[in-house]
Amino acid sequence: MLEKAPRLRFIQVAGVGVDHIDLDAARELGRAVEVDPDNVPARLDFGRVLLAMEAWGDAQAQGEAVLARDPAGAAITAGTLVSFTTLQSRLFFPIGSMLQVSTEVQSSMALFDRIFEYLDLPPEIRDAPDAVAPRPSEVRGEVAFHDVWFRYEEPAERVTPVSPTDAPGEPPREWTLEGVSFRIEPGQLAALVGPSGAGKTTITYLIPRLYDVQRGSVTIDGIDVRRIRLDALGDLIGVVTQETYLFHATVRRNLLYGKPDATQEELEAAARAANIHDRIMELPEGYDTVVGERGYKLSGGEKQRLAIARVILKDPRILILDEATSSLDTTSERLVQAALEPLMEGRTTIAIAHRLSTILRADVIFVVVRGRIVERGTHAELLDRGGLYARLYEQQFRGG
Repeated sequence: MLEKAPRLRFIQVAGVGVDHIDLDAARELGRAVEVDPDNVPARLDFGRVLLAMEAWGDAQAQGEAVLARDPAGAAITAGTLVSFTTLQSRLFFPIGSMLQVSTEVQSSMALFDRIFEYLDLPPEIRDAPDAVAPRPSEVRGEVAFHDVWFRYEEPAERVTPVSPTDAPGEPPREWTLEGVSFRIEPGQLAALVGPSGAGKTTITYLIPRLYDVQRGSVTIDGIDVRRIRLDALGDLIGVVTQETYLFHATVRRNLLYGKPDATQEELEAAARAANIHDRIMELPEGYDTVVGERGYKLSGGEKQRLAIARVILKDPRILILDEATSSLDTTSERLVQAALEPLMEGRTTIAIAHRLSTILRADVIFVVVRGRIVERGTHAELLDRGGLYARLYEQQFRGG
């Protein structure tokens, strides 16, 4: 994660990330040539003429220095020759910069070509013809999975077991999620627990329709999410991930993404609830301070609390939370945890749990292994069974 430096892991073209920087730079050059095939030869010819003119001017000046005399009858001095040659070189610099104009024009045309390619791409996830837009005030927040099967297009999810709870000899799985079914009642806190690569994050991706299921359905208050308009679905769901996404803009602008018409009083109330207001006021320009690309001017805990304030401002009915602890120190973790308390209150919350406190207070715990929910219940119920959850609890929480 980018924490302290504005380094980019990918090129951004109109907000679209493109990996493999060197390959894309070469491809961009190729596109510029495609825009005007005569561009490169023309530049080379003009460059040759310019160099020839400069060389001829130097030779002429030096030749005249040997033969010519000034009006007073004295020979041209070395200082006069150097002055003339320097003046001539400085004259050629602006002419040479004209080459860069041609380069910039061609590169811009190629860039616009790529931008419009992205803009013209039809979205894979789109509204159904009969899509509805329920009002947030009318949504209770019940979330249910009905025999959900899902896999990514690329076989990247075919992972080998990474936990002692998995059998080492099992083959890689084809489906990321296999027959997942559960129900979360309105206002409940549901914790997803399991080894890395089990499919917990994928479950959270399907609720806001970052992907669509191949089989089964995901419903909110009994309505298939594929029949809810995307803008309405976005209004119902708030997401706080481990890697917080902040834009190269002011604190105010980053908060307003949660509620574009929010007043200053609402911004400050949300920031206070997230334990970040005092830190914002310590910044050079307060709420008008630019946080930098991906918020690199802020610490990990500060970015988390700013993201929590943004979700508080949005006031969603359903909260998806991927708790972050590995990158936070003890003080930051305590502040983030305190900010999450008012955020989860009264909302249906699905949390990928990394904190013991979240697991203990969860209304229901789902244990996910290799794309399946193998156990479910409260913390006490699962410990009494002495199954997989009890072993995970001993290894990851009590042992850690």
